[in-house]
This record gives sequence, structure tokens and C-alpha cells, in this order.
Amino acid sequence: MHEATAGVPRRAMNRRAGQLPRLCIVGPMVGRNPGYVTTQGELLTDYFRAAGYDVISVSSSPNRYMRLLDITATLVRCLRRVDIVLVEVYGGLSFLVEDVASALARVSGGHTIMHLHGGAMPEFMARFPRWTRRVLGRADAIVTPSGFLATAGGTYDHVLRIIPNVIDLAACPFRQRNRLRARLFWMRSFHRTYNPLMALRVLERVRSVYPDATLVMAGQDKGLEGMVHKEAARVGLDGAARFVGFLNPAAKVREGDAADIFINTSSVDNLPGAVIEACAMGLPVVSTAVGGVPYLLTDNETGLLVPDNDSNAMAQAVTRLLGDPALATRLSSNGRRVAERFCWEQVGRQWEELFAQLRAARSDLREESET
Repeated sequence: MHEATAGVPRRAMNRRAGQLPRLCIVGPMVGRNPGYVTTQGELLTDYFRAAGYDVISVSSSPNRYMRLLDITATLVRCLRRVDIVLVEVYGGLSFLVEDVASALARVSGGHTIMHLHGGAMPEFMARFPRWTRRVLGRADAIVTPSGFLATAGGTYDHVLRIIPNVIDLAACPFRQRNRLRARLFWMRSFHRTYNPLMALRVLERVRSVYPDATLVMAGQDKGLEGMVHKEAARVGLDGAARFVGFLNPAAKVREGDAADIFINTSSVDNLPGAVIEACAMGLPVVSTAVGGVPYLLTDNETGLLVPDNDSNAMAQAVTRLLGDPALATRLSSNGRRVAERFCWEQVGRQWEELFAQLRAARSDLREESET
């Protein structure tokens, strides 16, 4: 079992195996490798297994082309013994993998569910409408974790079902924040999508008001970490900005507990797990209002939202938080309630309802064909 699901109650283990559909979850399971971010496909695999489902999960290969070969071989070998193929869909270059996987899934005789992810999916759909329509048209159901992607995907002749992403709430211990220190925490990949340089600009501006302000930057390097290091040195933030690399679960909790404000500087986003985890830990969140973030957070109630790439606005929001304990208290407690919507007890029931509906629809079709 993955670390993220340690301690998950096995509430369904007493069910007979035949009562549960046999699942094949297809997508990037790269978080099985050290130093990679855990994906929803991995979390769902672990939670479903803990709930008593028979699950095939593929593929953990970090290389996209090796992953395609692994997925293809696994589907050809195993399709006849699964009832539902759940394809994790991210678009971009990985859409080739998702195209092949969904085509193979359709010949299995079971159900195919497309699970849409990623803040860049709407742009990809608009750029490749015919390809998108062809691939999504193979689905018996399309699931997305947010209203943001549901709106974009709804133009493809499907009713999209919103089932939130799942997080391990028990791994995110809550600490109520009231009077805040100027201790900022940023945790995304060092990639232009997540605009890490904006975090430095925010720190620089906050320090003009709170000279002791600090920033911890954590995450996988996707090509920009070296440049961010150099920029921190250039603007004199060497002692104020600390770079801690990719955090394992224990280190994530340690750094999150030591911080008082989480900043999210993304330029593209859907339903960021890092933001949900920050909310779960009681960290007031200040984020750019891009993609699916406004579907997750309500400005001034569960977070503070600012325009994309506006470091002045984010720094002002941070200083406002630092000077307003009542606002900090509200965002901290309300953020935890937001995160609680993403626990398995709630999310798992929604998946079970979908599986039951697909099974009922198949039974209805069978009855019609017999009459």
C-alpha cells in the first residue's frame, strides 16, 4: 500500500469479491518512484484496494514511451478479466497514451471511464477538438474533479460527472492559525506553469513591510530551480528564501507545520492537491485566481485570490493577512472544512455510486436485448 493511504479503514473487506467490479486504472503512476509527485491514479488504486476491490494499476515508468508500452502490454494481457477501465486523462503529449489506452479499453466488453485532470486540458481541447471528441467519445462516463474542467469538457456531447480528487486527510494534521508570523510556504514543481519566480517577488515585497519574512520553496525541479536560486541571490534573499527540494510526507508535514501562510503562484491550474493539503493543515492560502482555483476557494472566506502573475497584489494580500488575526482565523478554519470534502469517506461513495449506475445501465441494455 502507498504511504498516503496508511491507516485507511478496510471497511469493505468483508464483501465478497464478486460484488465489486474489477478495475484497471491506467495513467502515470510515477509517484511510485522516489522524488516524484503522487498522482490521483496512485491514490485511487490504493484506496480502492483497501476497500476490497481487485485493481490492476499501470504504469509507474517515468519515461512516457516506456509507459505506453507497459500500458499497452498490460491491457492486452488483462482486459478480459476487468469490468471497468479507468483512464487518467491529462492531455498534452500524454494524450497519445490515453488515446491508445481508451481504444484498447473499448474492445474489452467492460466499461470505460475517462478521468480528466490538469489546468491545461481546456486549451488542449480547443486546440485539438476532433482528436478530443474521438477519444472522449469512447467513454461510458467522464469524470472530472472540478467545475472548471466540467465546463470545458461539457462541450463534447457528454455530461461530465464531478467527483473530487482524494487526499489523505489523516496525513495533514490541522493547526489553527490566528496571529500569523511572516513564514511563507510554496510547494509546487519548479516549472514555468507554477511561476516560482513570482514567489520570490512576493517575498521581496513582503519584506519591505515585515523585514523578518521568510519563504520555504519545495518541489521537484522541472528545469527552473537553478534559475530561481540565482535570482534569490541576485536580489539579496539568500538568507530569507530556503530551498528544501522534493518533500516526502513526513517532511511535508514538518515544513507545513512550521509555516503560517501558503502561497500558490500558478499560471495554469485545475484542482491543486498542494493547495488542498495546505488547507487541511490550517494554512491560510493566498493564490492566483487561475483555472480551477476559484472553483475550490472563495475569496475572503476560504482563501485570498489575486490576479495571475500579480506579485504586488499577492504581497498586499499576505500583509493584510499578517495584520488581521480575525481573517487568518476564518481562512484557517474554513480551509480545513474545504479539505474535508476530499476525504475518501466522501469521495469513495461517489465512485461507488457511479459504478452502480454503470452496472444498472448495462443490465437494462441486456434486458432490452432479450425482450
